[in-house]
Amino acid sequence: MSESIEIKINGQELLLSAGTRVRDVLEQHCPEWLKTSVGVSLNDEPLDFQMALHSNGELTPLEPRGNASSMALEMCRHTTSHVLAQAVKELFNDVQVGIGPPTADGFYYDFLREDPFTPEDLKAIEKRMRKLIKTNQTLERLEMPKEEAEMIFAEKGEDLKVELVRDKGGDQVSCYQQGNFIDFCTGPHLPHTGKIPVIKLLHTAAAHWRPKSGREDSPMMQRIYGTAFFSGEDLKTFLDHREEAKKRDHRRLGIDLDLFHFDEKAGPGMAYWHPKGGTIRHQIEAFLCDEQLSRGYDIVYTPHIARKHLWETSGHYDYYKENMFTLDVDEQEYVLKPMNCPGHILIYQKGTRSYRELPLRYSEFGTVYRNELSGVLHGMLRVRGFTQDDAHIFCRPDQIQEEVSGALDLALHVMKTFGYDEYRIDLSLHDPSNRDKYAGDEDQWGLAESALADALDSMGLVYERQLNEAAFYGPKIDFHLIDALGRAWQGSTIQLDFNLPERFNLTYAGDDGYQHRTAMIHRAIYGSLERFVGGLIEHYGGAFPLWLAPVQVVVLPIADRHIKYAEDIAEAAEKAGLRAEVDRRSGKLGAKIRDAQTQKLPFMLIVGDRDMENQEVSVRHRTVGDLGSLTIETFLAQAVRDIEDRAVREWPLRENDTAPAA
Repeated sequence: MSESIEIKINGQELLLSAGTRVRDVLEQHCPEWLKTSVGVSLNDEPLDFQMALHSNGELTPLEPRGNASSMALEMCRHTTSHVLAQAVKELFNDVQVGIGPPTADGFYYDFLREDPFTPEDLKAIEKRMRKLIKTNQTLERLEMPKEEAEMIFAEKGEDLKVELVRDKGGDQVSCYQQGNFIDFCTGPHLPHTGKIPVIKLLHTAAAHWRPKSGREDSPMMQRIYGTAFFSGEDLKTFLDHREEAKKRDHRRLGIDLDLFHFDEKAGPGMAYWHPKGGTIRHQIEAFLCDEQLSRGYDIVYTPHIARKHLWETSGHYDYYKENMFTLDVDEQEYVLKPMNCPGHILIYQKGTRSYRELPLRYSEFGTVYRNELSGVLHGMLRVRGFTQDDAHIFCRPDQIQEEVSGALDLALHVMKTFGYDEYRIDLSLHDPSNRDKYAGDEDQWGLAESALADALDSMGLVYERQLNEAAFYGPKIDFHLIDALGRAWQGSTIQLDFNLPERFNLTYAGDDGYQHRTAMIHRAIYGSLERFVGGLIEHYGGAFPLWLAPVQVVVLPIADRHIKYAEDIAEAAEKAGLRAEVDRRSGKLGAKIRDAQTQKLPFMLIVGDRDMENQEVSVRHRTVGDLGSLTIETFLAQAVRDIEDRAVREWPLRENDTAPAA
């Protein structure tokens, strides 16, 4: 006798046999949903009409509308990726298919092919996709033994699919077929291709095949990216944002604004900071350093390399070796540090610690090195050498909540300072039903997760609890920063660690005279400085606020006879603490202004005969435009105040301030 499940649907309560198909339920109780929706949701899990019900819950329809986070749109994009693969297989004979998941803003599919796909190929593929969509091909879910699926894909010459089925499949696997195309897939999918409304292929990229599988001969794939929406208006908005994102691309602006570069002569994935980029980085580091000192942190420095033994003790060598750079020194193996935490632990261990001296907060702008695959390197966002604003807090268990609250307060202050007014917070928790996956015991996890949640709750912060997303060594809080284009960037991370205190036997002497296990908190506010600056470039579109701009003021003499006065103005600005330059080039003033605008310099101070006579400057702002004439003292007073306040908004929009008369 089959197990029974309780299902609610459209106000009705049903007692069904486990394994009943969604379509069978809808045909009997809500047939209109088969026409108006693309699938259903059960306990926040999307299901297509062919999938079976195995748990209690309430069914709700997934209607073909909604934003990028909707389950219906994700299902649409998943199906579109299969149509993409079908189109490629029909157009090209020399190709194997890889994987094709939906993404946050579209989908992709990986292909193994010797010849690269050209822009003309993408046009042909998109044309074939539209043709396939119009045929209203049904997506049929097929469930079969694992061996049968392996045989099907082997007969089709799809060796990569055979590998996936072998490694990922259980005794029974599911596949989806539309027309002559079949794919190993768990679903869910649209009922037929005609439900796909608006599509667009975007670009291609290289990608490694299953880089974490341990396969040494992993081939390089060609990845085709695309997107799909339920309306043409939504697609247009997306494409407009995408064009704006191209203009803000940190890789282009980093070169155009002379901030940094990558040099193949030295190797990929390592940034070379130019003086202007170095100035921005220095300001960012100094700001956080001062904040940390005022909050009771100590600054430490640790070497860039250490013996293998240290990383064996930490566990990194066993679990992370493929991402490490190693070298031989005096017939011993050393490692370029991929993390800073073992070094901070060695400092903590240099002496007997008492409960009276805790917490200890060690901070370091530490450069680390990770052997990322070349296919995943991406400008400043994914590099092989980068600097983290790492901090580790060593405290008593009863101090965890207070220390987490302090780290949260620092993270919120930093985000506000840089103009990230929107953010999302995730609290990553362990799965109590899978205890073997985690270090520490259940009591430790309960204490730690409660401390993180209580800290968030005490500050009135809204967050999402993410079950089974914790690292094996402890729960964590993640900030996701929302930029000017609505995109999410990895932000601050606050994480408890049960693993390293055990591995290194970290203790402190309690008030009872006994040794107790030290609690350890990992904390990064910026994370990677390279990634943070790359995100800032795109958030600001390269137009850094005054306090961060590498050149804050450029003085533009109209003619050579004004150069001496321009130099006096620049000297006054520098004495006031501003970073100022003089454009001494001969040429038209309009060309100098255009160059300053292109370099996104905040202020242009134009000086001519009348300015010299009145001992003033004509002020021009990069976005506001002409602001009229001011004495240098008046201009510098407000500029210095903005710098001291680390103002993000464009000048002069301060409350109770008015723009000077033109």
